[in-house]
This record gives sequence, C-alpha cells and structure tokens, in this order.
Amino acid sequence: MTAHNLAEQIDINIKTAYLPEQSDPDAHRFVFSYQITITNHAPVTVQLLSRRWLITDGNEQTQEVQGEGVVGEQPIIEPGRSYSYTSGTVLPTRVGSMQGHYKMHCLENHEGFLAPIPAFTLAQPNALH
Repeated sequence: MTAHNLAEQIDINIKTAYLPEQSDPDAHRFVFSYQITITNHAPVTVQLLSRRWLITDGNEQTQEVQGEGVVGEQPIIEPGRSYSYTSGTVLPTRVGSMQGHYKMHCLENHEGFLAPIPAFTLAQPNALH
C-alpha cells in the first residue's frame, strides 16, 4: 500500500456554519464553524498526526495555520471507521475559504502520507449570490 494509494482512500467531508451569535459584522468579525468527518476506506489503520490550513478571506489575504493533531487529539482511525470533529475560524470578511492537508501515517508500516483537505467556502448566509 503506497502513500498515494492511502491518501486516495481517506475521505474528508466538510459541513460549515456561520455563527451569528459570535459574530460582529460592524467590527469585521465573522465566525464560522466547520465539522469534518474523516473516513478511512483503506484496509489498514491510520493515525492523524498534524494539520496544515490555508485560510483565505474575501480580501484575498491568506493565513497559514499548522499544528499537531486536531482539537487536541491525534486520532487513530481503523479501516471502515470515521472520526469527526468540529472547530472554527474567525474571518474579517463575510466570505472566505479554507483548504489544506492532514499529515497521517499507517500504523502497520509507519509510512507517512498527506491526505488533502479539499477547498471549501465559508460564507455568511446571503453573502454569495
């Protein structure tokens, strides 16, 4: 099982939400949550070690965020199983996007690989027409 084959067998599903109760549009503070479900379709157990995000706001300003694990965990995901977590970000604009990757490894052979996180949009309701 090559790293490329492993990466192709990790499915990443994202749901986003705008949090109006935590946002303050007059102060250019737009808060979004995102729930990510990572499903392991590979025949081997994998572990998520770290993450790297590129967060781009509506002004084309990009910030990079890197760190160990997700929400304080480095989850182990067995074949056919999923791991879900919810996190969030604050943008200075009504619309933005995020993309990145998870650094993972196979527990059987300790081979590392990157699981790409597809780009997704963060948008205040009715901000996109």
